[in-house]
Amino acid sequence: MKPYQEMTKEELLEEKKQLDAEYRRYQMRGLQLDMSRGKPSAEQLDLSMEIMDVLHSGVDLACEDGTDCRNYGVLDGIHEAKVLIGDMIECHPDNIIIYGNSSLNIMYDTISRSMTHGVMGSTPWCKLDQVKFLCPVPGYDRHFTITEHFGIEMINVPMLETGPDMDMVEKLVAEDEAVKGIWCVPKYSNPQGITYSDETVRRFARLKPAARDFRIYWDNAYGVHHLYDIDQDNLVEIFAECKRAGNPDMVYKFCSTSKISFPGSGLAAIATSANNLEDIKKQLFVQTIGYDKVNQLRHVRFFKDIHGITEHMRKHADILRPKFEMILDLFDRELADRGVGSWYRPKGGYFICYEAMDNCAKEIVSKAKKAGVVMTPAGATFPYGKDPKDSVIRIAPTYPSLEDLEVATRIFVVCVKLVSIEKFLNN
Repeated sequence: MKPYQEMTKEELLEEKKQLDAEYRRYQMRGLQLDMSRGKPSAEQLDLSMEIMDVLHSGVDLACEDGTDCRNYGVLDGIHEAKVLIGDMIECHPDNIIIYGNSSLNIMYDTISRSMTHGVMGSTPWCKLDQVKFLCPVPGYDRHFTITEHFGIEMINVPMLETGPDMDMVEKLVAEDEAVKGIWCVPKYSNPQGITYSDETVRRFARLKPAARDFRIYWDNAYGVHHLYDIDQDNLVEIFAECKRAGNPDMVYKFCSTSKISFPGSGLAAIATSANNLEDIKKQLFVQTIGYDKVNQLRHVRFFKDIHGITEHMRKHADILRPKFEMILDLFDRELADRGVGSWYRPKGGYFICYEAMDNCAKEIVSKAKKAGVVMTPAGATFPYGKDPKDSVIRIAPTYPSLEDLEVATRIFVVCVKLVSIEKFLNN
């Protein structure tokens, strides 16, 4: 196929005429398709239904150490759950606190605690003139919503194929004491699906922040969410690297089983140093008597160990892989030769990121909506909802059926072509 930029005006108008007709046909179908959020499909949720059967009124609800999971206590989570999560995120059980179902909740609490009580004795952020956070972009919108909620100034850091621009990160962290943290989704990042390189992780661990209360917010949400058995990305373990670099307190690692078992009733956890854990537990002691130990036990008895999680995630991959491959194959066939955008081919995670021509993303998303396809709002993957180039579009393939997803993707492709042609015609 001929790139649009090489077409004459007459050729572009003829192409547009055909695409307009195809677009109208989709509009007439009255479709309601949703590619807006990274939610598991019903088929994925069905994989975990047997978790409801492992505990019932006739079973023993005691842990190996005799703890009765029906009662109060065990502030930081039962040992068996710590072992399970520890194996999943490559951390020692002693460095883990098991919370409720939401890692986002833990991140919110961590920022909130830093605002009101500081970090390990440092001045509470609410008493400082300025608090800044580094935000690799495009990134996870809910991260940015938390820092915006607390009035923290967010600074865009470009994402490269190896992860965040570490030259920029190192400079900002070293020079500005107001920079207190950085958001990271280090494996199969949201939305690009990029995994940080070994060198990027080690440069993170060797950071020399001006602020002693600077922390890396390491949200390893997709650590076991591979699409392929063999062709997988590997991520260097940040916690061990920080200890080797003499920065044992610099990282908070977050995770959950939200997209492994049930999003509404999974397990979430934080892993960090003993000093950080002591600081966190001071708040937890006031906040709660302990989280849902029955649910922790349920997860342990369902998965049993890391091998159970690995096998379970293979089943998830079998459902998701055809969806990702269908979209990427369609992009290759319909868009690769048109010169109207680019995309990354992730080996795992929950998203595909399409980077359109500048000043086209909002119009593409709007046009798709008018044809019955709801997508993540353009700009959502940037702080304050402002994409400087108006080019990034996040695609969430997981929730729709494969059939619905193919229709939605074809509509998206038509919208990309139409908006791109209009841009060329108006230049």
